[in-house]
Amino acid sequence: MRAEYEDSVRGPNSSDGVYGAVGGNARYAHNRTVGPSEIVAEFWRRIQSRDWDGVGDLLADDFVLEWPNARVRIRGRTNFVEFNRSYPEGWSIEVLRIVAAGNIAVSEVRVPHPTVGPHYALSFLEVDGGQLVRGREYWVEERYEKPATDRARWFEPL
Repeated sequence: MRAEYEDSVRGPNSSDGVYGAVGGNARYAHNRTVGPSEIVAEFWRRIQSRDWDGVGDLLADDFVLEWPNARVRIRGRTNFVEFNRSYPEGWSIEVLRIVAAGNIAVSEVRVPHPTVGPHYALSFLEVDGGQLVRGREYWVEERYEKPATDRARWFEPL
């Protein structure tokens, strides 16, 4: 899928027979469309394989990713790729689910790491012209929290 998808993000001026994209979908010369959920699946696959150039190919130049709970954002394709490229090794990506509506795909991933500990990321990613243009992510640590005594009767550990 990678080579086929990479062809799709080159756009209408490429010589590979790809006709470009409409809305969130990329369209191939053979008229197969790739929707936002497939683009996001490929995004996570490339991150997992540390294919940083390939990740960059999936992002618009002016891609913006916000982390509202941390009150920060990453602006630009280059900044996003370099931040992820420089993150301490040892992590992996486990895609749990991807759902899409219109040009938005939502993904839930688990990110184990031997020293930082496992985290979950819930990502809302917007696709336009076959590329990711913006996103909002919420990262939470995976850890057991013992419920307060007055609430414990409603909970059980996962």
